[in-house]
Amino acid sequence: MNPTPAQPIQRIVILGGGSAGWMAAAALSHAFHSKRSIHVVESEAIGTVGVGEATIPQMRAFNHALGLDESEFLRRTQGTFKLGIEFVDWGQRGERYMHTFGGVGRDLGLASFHHFWVRMRNEGKALPLDAYALNSLMGEANRFSREARPVQGDGPGSPVSYAYHFDAGLYAATLRQISEARGVRRTEGKVVRALQRPADGFVTALLMENGEQIEGDLFIDCSGFRGMLIEDTLHTGYEDWTHWLPCDRAVAVPCGSVAPLTPFTRATARTAGWQWRIPLQHRIGNGHVFSSAHISEDEATAQLLANLDGPALADARTLRFRTGKRKKMWHKNVVAMGLASGFLEPLESTSLYLIQSSLSRLIQFFPDTDFHQPDIDEHNAQADEEFERIRDFIILHYHLTRREDSAFWRQVRTMAIPESLSRKVQAFAHAGRLHPAQRDLFSDPSWLQVMVGQGLVPQRNHPLADHLSGAECEFFLQHVGRQLQAIAMKLPDHADYVRNYCTA
Repeated sequence: MNPTPAQPIQRIVILGGGSAGWMAAAALSHAFHSKRSIHVVESEAIGTVGVGEATIPQMRAFNHALGLDESEFLRRTQGTFKLGIEFVDWGQRGERYMHTFGGVGRDLGLASFHHFWVRMRNEGKALPLDAYALNSLMGEANRFSREARPVQGDGPGSPVSYAYHFDAGLYAATLRQISEARGVRRTEGKVVRALQRPADGFVTALLMENGEQIEGDLFIDCSGFRGMLIEDTLHTGYEDWTHWLPCDRAVAVPCGSVAPLTPFTRATARTAGWQWRIPLQHRIGNGHVFSSAHISEDEATAQLLANLDGPALADARTLRFRTGKRKKMWHKNVVAMGLASGFLEPLESTSLYLIQSSLSRLIQFFPDTDFHQPDIDEHNAQADEEFERIRDFIILHYHLTRREDSAFWRQVRTMAIPESLSRKVQAFAHAGRLHPAQRDLFSDPSWLQVMVGQGLVPQRNHPLADHLSGAECEFFLQHVGRQLQAIAMKLPDHADYVRNYCTA
């Protein structure tokens, strides 16, 4: 007897709304031009986490693919622009540096700029690395433009690498409107449990509290930390990374806006974790990510409230999490996305990117009703590798601290780190070598800025940087620094730019 031939997937059910659920609905309805049934099931009584307000530049491509006009999107979400992240007190108390988008300096011949900088830095003749990164100079001066023009003349400008700060709840509402206009259905209500096919355990339907059954071929689990389908139903398992990333709580609270309107996120190290600051048009988003083994929730909340720029606009709320990922992000006919797939603390603003990346990967491997297992395995292997590379980059910030003023910082400074990260740190410390890994979200300039920013300067530069004389090398750095400074200072104030381009 011939097996039943595979059929196209016709019914996609998304469990959970919020950023993950509505990003999924918007992307899939766009990709398939409304030729698939897409059904979002969510409960307003459950609510969403809603702290993913800072992004990385890839979000621009996602919005563009959906046809979102940038200025309208920013108006609707009270958004501002982001050039990178300022890290305060991470290397030592009193230190700060910028990890920005875009490049650092200008390469010369076959040698990367940072090798010339290392050579002059080790001779005491270089400015801090931030002085050679355009986005850092723009951020320090609170300047912003989507393109930077040359110092002389009125020639064409070059694009600036930037991302956004925005209200995640307003973003989800915007995507819901787009999705429903494309035919996506929404059901409000609580899911009691998932129904499964007895023969193989595939999910066949969601049983609602009112007795309704919502049937589907492919289910996307956006149910948050719980993972109602991927874990409660399919028992996929979870890979715990708290031995590397011990923070397991976050307290969040918005506060009133203050001037200046900074075009960057700020991450300030605290006694047992760190505090985020995300400036929007109408408020500032704040949160304190911390380890409950090193500080109580009450103490962490008090630290957060004592370090707000303006009056608190709501009660502080606490989120509990466990850093790690599902052992399989796609299992049977369920694909987990967002917090249901795993959790990495938002130190580098990767939460919404991981949803975006998951959607791109699902579309690449979109199944028929046969759910071809080799495709699922490759999907999971790529997802695992991406999660692990981002994990390593976040661990790097803790590993390179030189702080010894609390038990928390002593622990993360001396802990064993993944071998994949250890190799990268050793290669850079020895001779400034940056070895990009496959599916590494963060490029060489990102690794460079964090490693140098936290005090790891290579012992030696690449020999290619020695072909200049000492005077020539010093002049090269001075020229690059002066040119970038002049470009940055020609740009408008960030607040003025937002007011003219996308004020809410």
